[in-house]
Amino acid sequence: MDAVRYFSDPQACLEFLVALRWPRGVKCPQCGSKKVTFLENAKLWKCRNVHPKQKFSVKVGTIFEDSPIGLDKWFPAMWLAANCKNGISSYELHRCIGVTQKTAWFMLQRIRLAMQEGITAKMKGRVEADETFIGGKARHMHKDKLSKFRGHRGRTGGHIGKAAVMGLLERNSPEKHSQVRCKVVESTRRHDLDGQVREHVEKGSEVYTDKLRSYNKLNDEYIHQVIDHAECYAKGHVHTNGLENFWSLLKRAIRGTYVNVEPFHLFRYLDEQAFRFNERKENDGGRFVKALRGITGKGLRYAKLIGGDGIQRPPTWQAAT
Repeated sequence: MDAVRYFSDPQACLEFLVALRWPRGVKCPQCGSKKVTFLENAKLWKCRNVHPKQKFSVKVGTIFEDSPIGLDKWFPAMWLAANCKNGISSYELHRCIGVTQKTAWFMLQRIRLAMQEGITAKMKGRVEADETFIGGKARHMHKDKLSKFRGHRGRTGGHIGKAAVMGLLERNSPEKHSQVRCKVVESTRRHDLDGQVREHVEKGSEVYTDKLRSYNKLNDEYIHQVIDHAECYAKGHVHTNGLENFWSLLKRAIRGTYVNVEPFHLFRYLDEQAFRFNERKENDGGRFVKALRGITGKGLRYAKLIGGDGIQRPPTWQAAT
């Protein structure tokens, strides 16, 4: 409630975002000059250097760009998305902040983009690798839709028509708590899972998996230990319970809050859940500020979001660290 009251003032929102984005003074996003003049009535800045687009707002170059929605509505929406453990639906958000459901959905997708950070450093130490399937049950599908998935690649018939998701979890170290990364993959075959482990886990690390044969070749570069879930779920430190916990949180959010997620949007929901999981030790204010720091240099047009400019393809590994 304190956050809602504070950010109900558009001027307070403007000052907060300016201080976060330009802590050493406002500078022109076009030329980088600090010789700018603030136009009070328009709430814009004007660069004194002569070039196209001399005037700019605090929204330029962020997920808020070209949005007519005020920061006094964007900030509470980001607060809710970053701190609701099971996420917040577009219908709930539209009731909370007084926008249409379509607008609330578009806002949430932009916020998920802000939560997305490219991962470059490889995981090391003790790393769990596991996979899961996201989607409705085959027995609930219409027969016309089900026939489309005949022969669909998957581990068993119960995964027909579902999207395969792979996760990696780096266990606790003295400096930080467990961190997770997840990605939509084509299948659970060796060329999809084995390759992801080799690409994102440092050689020589301990890798824990279940008995899926797709991981059988990891012994050549890793200390690979297997837990057979038909026998037990843990043998000392050999288990994948950390990722099982994350899958539980993810599916609870999808089934309980979002109900149905289209496969070509699934990676956005993975980014959102990974962000909240990785920042779980932060307080609400800390998570909000961390999400807000990710707004710069990212943009999302509605046509691209709905596939109006081509087929949606998930990006490479994305998660918060």
